[in-house]
Amino acid sequence: MTLVKFNPAKNNGSLMPGFNDVFDSIFNDTFFNDRLTSRVPAANISETEDHYHVELAAPGLKKEDFKLSLDRNVLNVSVDQQSQNNDNHKNYSKREYSYTSWVRSFTLPESANPDNIEATYTNGVLNIDIAKREEAKIVRRQIEIK
Repeated sequence: MTLVKFNPAKNNGSLMPGFNDVFDSIFNDTFFNDRLTSRVPAANISETEDHYHVELAAPGLKKEDFKLSLDRNVLNVSVDQQSQNNDNHKNYSKREYSYTSWVRSFTLPESANPDNIEATYTNGVLNIDIAKREEAKIVRRQIEIK
């Protein structure tokens, strides 16, 4: 009689280990993974003495693709882009259209000046500078020790 060591990590606790492999191969396909992954760009938010800075990593876009809007104290950054490859000379067995649409919303603090917001797009990064109100700017002074 031969003893076979049971490996629950490999079998995932299933009595029929090959059965789960079929579903793993289907749902681990790039077709499903690409559509289930969130494609919202990463953001860096920083603060200086007189501005708040928001950086969004959004490569492959043009500045015309972005729409910035301010609704009360919420800054919305959105993109709605559709691209199609119109190549009629090829016989495709699989063809995927690229459609990108996302929205990022940022709540501005009360110290932000909503009338002074500037945005630039360079090298795949959208930079948004939000000025602070005058009364919110950091005042620095030297204090004398007596």
